[in-house]
Amino acid sequence: MSFSRITVDPAVCTGKPCIRNLRFPVSRLLGLLAGGETKDTILKAYPYIEAEDIDEVLRYAACLADDETVLLT
Repeated sequence: MSFSRITVDPAVCTGKPCIRNLRFPVSRLLGLLAGGETKDTILKAYPYIEAEDIDEVLRYAACLADDETVLLT
């Protein structure tokens, strides 16, 4: 799966995945969504974020979760 809206650059946010090199980490957006923020409230609060960014971040998180194996003891 390819992610055109998620960038990784060692010079931007210490190499953490960001949205379109905007210095807005993917983890921050996921945290907002996990905290109950809606897509609309995020788009209003951060006008430089686009709806497609949010959709891609969710696909990215799903892809990471699918690749993760957790051993339960």
